[in-house]
Amino acid sequence: MQYYIAIVAPPVINEKVLEWKGYMKEQFGCQVALKSPAHITLVAPFHMPQEKEAALTDHLQQFSSGEQPFTIQLQHFSAFRPRVIFVAVEENPLLSALKSRLDNFLLQLPDYSFKKEERPFHPHITIANRDLDKKDFPRAWEYFRSMQFATSFEAEAITLLRHNTIKWEIAAQFPFEGIAGPQ
Repeated sequence: MQYYIAIVAPPVINEKVLEWKGYMKEQFGCQVALKSPAHITLVAPFHMPQEKEAALTDHLQQFSSGEQPFTIQLQHFSAFRPRVIFVAVEENPLLSALKSRLDNFLLQLPDYSFKKEERPFHPHITIANRDLDKKDFPRAWEYFRSMQFATSFEAEAITLLRHNTIKWEIAAQFPFEGIAGPQ
């Protein structure tokens, strides 16, 4: 089975992102991003036998129980040229620290094959990715680059998502149970 770990955006943001994903499907045939809820990836997709899922959920519950909610700011759009368009996440030391703690926690688990991520952490909410044809990128980016969008939401949990051979579904959510301090 394939899994990933993320912060899933609340329904009101997911609905807005779904509109933009729908636009990309209508205009450019992009469908891959429609297979996931709006999210910020913390741990990229990985393979794991489904028999290990219950134990991993126990570990993730243990991890998240000590974490505190914090605010994530979304600000306009950006891109990884020439295929990915996304809602930009403002730089956030609390989000970066969460990612680092989660990576370190997972690397200590002996029964899994988590590896240190080589790429820098660049949090974002994907609108279109690998199925956006390179030749269509300039026209798609023209649509989003001048659009204004700004909102925020409380990150209150991490989520384990599982691929069901058709789309990504929420396998389990792990609320942050620590008491939030000043941000």
